[in-house]
Amino acid sequence: MIYLDNAASTRIHEEVLESMMPFLKEQYGNPSSIHRYGRLAQKAIEKARTQVAQLINANSSEILFTSGGTESNNTALYGIAKKYPKSRVITSSIEHDAILEPCKKLEMEGFDIVYLPVDNYGLVDPHVLKNNLTENTSLVSIMFGNNEVGTLEPILDFVDICKDKNVVFHTDAVQAVGKVTIDVKELGADLLSISSHKINGPKGTGALYIRKGISIDPVILGGGQEMGIRSGTENVANIVGFGKACELARINLLENISKMKELRDYISTKIIQEIPGVTLNGHPLERLANNVHLTFLGVNGEDLLIKLDENGIAASTGSACSVKIQKASHVLQAMGFLHEQITGSLRLTIGISNNLTEMDKTVEILKNVVKELRSVSPFKEKYSF
Repeated sequence: MIYLDNAASTRIHEEVLESMMPFLKEQYGNPSSIHRYGRLAQKAIEKARTQVAQLINANSSEILFTSGGTESNNTALYGIAKKYPKSRVITSSIEHDAILEPCKKLEMEGFDIVYLPVDNYGLVDPHVLKNNLTENTSLVSIMFGNNEVGTLEPILDFVDICKDKNVVFHTDAVQAVGKVTIDVKELGADLLSISSHKINGPKGTGALYIRKGISIDPVILGGGQEMGIRSGTENVANIVGFGKACELARINLLENISKMKELRDYISTKIIQEIPGVTLNGHPLERLANNVHLTFLGVNGEDLLIKLDENGIAASTGSACSVKIQKASHVLQAMGFLHEQITGSLRLTIGISNNLTEMDKTVEILKNVVKELRSVSPFKEKYSF
């Protein structure tokens, strides 16, 4: 198999797996226990906290461990919004469901939720954000890089606008961490979400960066772990693996970004040149290093995925989190795409293990599969080879 669905999940790094094994076997103590087993577990968690912090240039005390990007996003939204009942919360129309669904719930509870529009590249206009800020605005949450089309938002502009109005700013950086250089001290965001399994770490673990001075109401109550914000016995082995994944991502960051960009540009250019009726979606320049999102006119995306899978290529049409719910992409709808463009979309996302040979093979298989699907399409004459 050629795996090109790294936005959904990545292969766990061998060094990450090795770092986890002791905490799945002999070092099984509860980190809240005061005996040696507990102290070893707690020490491992704090080491991982430092490793995560170093990847984004934060202080270790600003890292809250969670079960992943979804919990990090929910914690940010509820943790801030609930401090200001029925206040205004601003987000974008192309956020991940881990933002949109909590916003729907807040809306039902009387909060004023504003969903900012995007242009045909998926960009939010900073001026539109500024015009929607009110004295009653408690939080703005806009993603760093879109999980479907890969567009990078002008986060620095958003942060400046929010700071000027003293409004807390959160960004879902689940797709961006490891594919973009992120320095939270330079960025200035108040809250930032990270997920382990997007950067070759284990699933079920993530983090929320909470800038020093930002107060969050706890969402999960209990024994007071994780600074009292997220109670529950910590998943030590996964946290250790997450920390190691962050360390490897930091050490190899520039090399990884360069490699992914090279493969991204190579395959996208080749597909567009060799297959008619194909367009690249998202911003052509301001995009994630590993994201190639395409529309194949005259082809159904679901049929395309099935055929690619039969030919040994793993890809997707969009977010893996909503694939079981058959619905048109809200991201592409917000970008003004027609039904034909939405149904013919394909997302190829590159990882650190992919290579040029795989890109060439993918293009050849795509050419054959698209040709086959279009031969039985009502658009076959318009988009034939």
